[in-house]
Amino acid sequence: MKMPKQIKTYCPYCKKHTVHDVERVRKRKASELRAGQRRFRRVTSGYGGFPRPRYEGREKPTKRIALRLKCTVCKKSITPPTQRAKKFEIVEA
Repeated sequence: MKMPKQIKTYCPYCKKHTVHDVERVRKRKASELRAGQRRFRRVTSGYGGFPRPRYEGREKPTKRIALRLKCTVCKKSITPPTQRAKKFEIVEA
């Protein structure tokens, strides 16, 4: 799936259609201080097996693509619903 670098779409802050910059949302490093991560570290530490069964299914053929659209007028970002795609690239339009 190819997507242009800039698209014209509705901005709920400006309340009209404006040009938006498109960027892909990347996963950031998980924080070690979050409750779920602390629980995971506590359970997996020490002697014993893994706390939950390992996933043994196949990998899905498509991944969900999360986008962030930044309005060029008011500089606010909107996140549209995710889409599924095998390949994704942002192209110069």
